[in-house]
Amino acid sequence: MLRMKVKAVGIDRETLLPVVILTDETEESYVPLVIGPAEANAIAVVLENVDVSRPLTHDLLLNTVLTLGAKVDRVVITDLADDVYYAEICLVQGERTLRIDARPSDAIALALRSGASIFVDEKIAPYAMATPGEEDPEMEQFRSFLKDLSPDDFRKEN
Repeated sequence: MLRMKVKAVGIDRETLLPVVILTDETEESYVPLVIGPAEANAIAVVLENVDVSRPLTHDLLLNTVLTLGAKVDRVVITDLADDVYYAEICLVQGERTLRIDARPSDAIALALRSGASIFVDEKIAPYAMATPGEEDPEMEQFRSFLKDLSPDDFRKEN
């Protein structure tokens, strides 16, 4: 398994869809994941250290896991089929390890709240991870996207 970290979350300028960008520890490779707006907000809240007055859905999930005497050990992006990513949340409860099927965005939001590690399974890494060269136009567009990203990109305008 390859350890990843969340680099950014924002709106893709071409598709106008929310994305989360995972990078390896050296930030030489990345995995862009299209996610829903609610999950983008749930991830951005943690990345930007935004205080919320009441628990959000992923906070509630973490509180439930902890109340049941378990902890989030790690999350793993396990598969890629028909352009859809799959993930597992790995919980440890006493001597038991529990694997819960999840959408990657929900797993990432939970991992950020719990401090759990995020991994990509090596079997999908060749298909999921991009390692751009110096003159890769997609990477230049990605860098431009990251440069202009702000938490306001996720706030609804009234």
